[in-house]
Amino acid sequence: MPEVVIDGIKTRYELIGSGPPLLMYAPGGFDATVEKWSTQGVYARIKLLEHLPKKYRCIVFDRRECGQSGGRVERVTWAHYVAQGKGLLEHLNIRRAHLMGACMGCCPVAAFAVAHPASVISMVLYWPVGGAKYRIKAHQRFLDHLAFVREHGLPAVVSHVKKEGKAFNADAPGGPWASVIRSDAAFAESYAKKDPQEYQNLVLGMCRALFDRDTAPGAEPEDLLKLDIPALIVPGRDESHATSAARYLE
Repeated sequence: MPEVVIDGIKTRYELIGSGPPLLMYAPGGFDATVEKWSTQGVYARIKLLEHLPKKYRCIVFDRRECGQSGGRVERVTWAHYVAQGKGLLEHLNIRRAHLMGACMGCCPVAAFAVAHPASVISMVLYWPVGGAKYRIKAHQRFLDHLAFVREHGLPAVVSHVKKEGKAFNADAPGGPWASVIRSDAAFAESYAKKDPQEYQNLVLGMCRALFDRDTAPGAEPEDLLKLDIPALIVPGRDESHATSAARYLE
């Protein structure tokens, strides 16, 4: 697949089909890769990438810190994910596009629409994440990672990730940069040398920035109310995709 560097970070992406551009933020939480559109849960059943490319130019990509895309140790917020998508559109010389998000991918889509409303033709939000149980589980995952760091240190995180080979979703001790540690030896070496206290403060701030509410995160309600962008919202119905999160977005 082709790659492009956006804000100093490699993005792996693919263009599928022809027609109006459709930028797609993948499902999968902290393992949001191109492949998840075809392999994960409900998306494996509905086979979007077998249908949408017949009418749209689908732009799929590994979100930063996921899959074969790169990353950077910083307090990542929804704005960082927005910048990746906007940068990809600019690289492709696309001024306006339809946007689709699935699962946690709905959050940067909503934030993208708020930040760049003139660039968004329409939005599809499929099974948006949210709900009290989702927030609690997300916070606990970050806390479990930091507990591992305090007990064993950052070099041990690198060793653990290389041994287990799992993303943050499936293995909390590996942390939110697990995929980059696994795919980039230079990044892993630099990561292991970070100051532990600064790292802890950064990770706590990232957790608060991303998962700050018991409904759908990503954009403030006052900003969403200002938008005049057609949107289709498909509600979820489990602990990570509470129906109430979709109702909030509606």
